Amino acid sequence: MNETPRIRLYVEAPLAAGATVPADAGQVHYLKNVMRRGAGDNVLLFNGLDGEWRAEIAELGRRNGQYKVAEQTREQSDDGAGPWLLFAPVKRKETDLIIEKATELGASVIWPVITRHTNSERVRIDRLQTIAREAAEQCGRLGLPELKQPAPLMDALADWPTDSPGNSPGNSPGGRRLLVMDETGGGRPLVELAAQIAQEKGGDAAILIGPEGGFAEVELDALANLPFVIRAGLGGRTLRAETAVIAALACWQAIAGDWRQ
Repeated sequence: MNETPRIRLYVEAPLAAGATVPADAGQVHYLKNVMRRGAGDNVLLFNGLDGEWRAEIAELGRRNGQYKVAEQTREQSDDGAGPWLLFAPVKRKETDLIIEKATELGASVIWPVITRHTNSERVRIDRLQTIAREAAEQCGRLGLPELKQPAPLMDALADWPTDSPGNSPGNSPGGRRLLVMDETGGGRPLVELAAQIAQEKGGDAAILIGPEGGFAEVELDALANLPFVIRAGLGGRTLRAETAVIAALACWQAIAGDWRQ
């Protein structure tokens, strides 16, 4: 069969015309038992480095298989240019949704951070990586976001990437700005900040979403003393954490990110 491929799968092997690429057990199960595909059917493969390629299923065994790579369908783009997302983990279902939607919305780094009011189940990075991979396969991304191990909030910010440590919030460019979604109403509108940062050379940004119940006052005070931090607002309504993630990333991508392309 040579139908137009509709299935996208992430692989770790190099991709090039004529290459043979292994299919793992999960992909074999998905192709055989879920999608009812077999040898001769086409799929799309990507690995985050070599772009997207059409490949033919060469073999599907009980637990292993192989693809035969044909031709490139898309060149590699810079998925690493997207905003970072730092978020306080919430309940399992909502955390899963955050990972899925952050991947779809182009976050290049996703970092669970532990705050004073964080109240959630233990975060399993391997499970979240599976969710991110499946979301990337579905949405057309050419790479996966980097998922960092959970860390206390201030530990995560201790070695923040900045090439100008003396910068004051909202002034000269340098490093990656951290936009803290401040539910107290003390921040500037995110739309305004995104437009400003988009005009700056090297205008990279990260978005920090707090826990249910918000940041502790001591955390807001500590954040206010960091030169790369800017407090931002998402309007007058109190949003759930997962809603705030989606709203903030969508706003950034529309005004300063890859939705402008």
